[in-house]
Amino acid sequence: MANAVLAKLPEPLHALVLKHRELLKFAVVGGTAFFVDNTVFYGLKLTVLEPKPVTAKIIAVLVATIVSYVLNREWSFRTRGGRERRHEAALFFLVSGIGLVLSSAPLWISRYVFRLETPDVSLVTQEIADFMSAQIIGTLIAMVFRFWALRKWVFPDEKAQSDIAERYQRS
Repeated sequence: MANAVLAKLPEPLHALVLKHRELLKFAVVGGTAFFVDNTVFYGLKLTVLEPKPVTAKIIAVLVATIVSYVLNREWSFRTRGGRERRHEAALFFLVSGIGLVLSSAPLWISRYVFRLETPDVSLVTQEIADFMSAQIIGTLIAMVFRFWALRKWVFPDEKAQSDIAERYQRS
């Protein structure tokens, strides 16, 4: 299906998409994880974890992270890597743990530093602040970090890894 879409693109766009296909795949996986994150976050925040939005956010990010690992491993970065799966998964979840802190920090700051919660502000203001801080700002910060870290450490280019190993063996 992706090849059929690519074939219909005009040449300059076709070349650009091919050049950045890994980033585009990462973005599609990110969009899927964003949907999962939002669904779980609001499902919990509006029901059983209403008084604990940061806990709801952490659970949502954990569920989205599992989805993200599977999709990134099997699609976005499937041509990279070469590590043992357990090692790769451990690195992925370590990077994602840092991403979890990065994505939760803006919500924590919004709620507990700026006090953008009821009764200090209206319910509408609280919900807009929660959405902007958790779902937009936090997600963007974590996304940039994850893309960089996943390419660098979790799914490194195999050629780059073999070059490093070769240099290490020579010394």
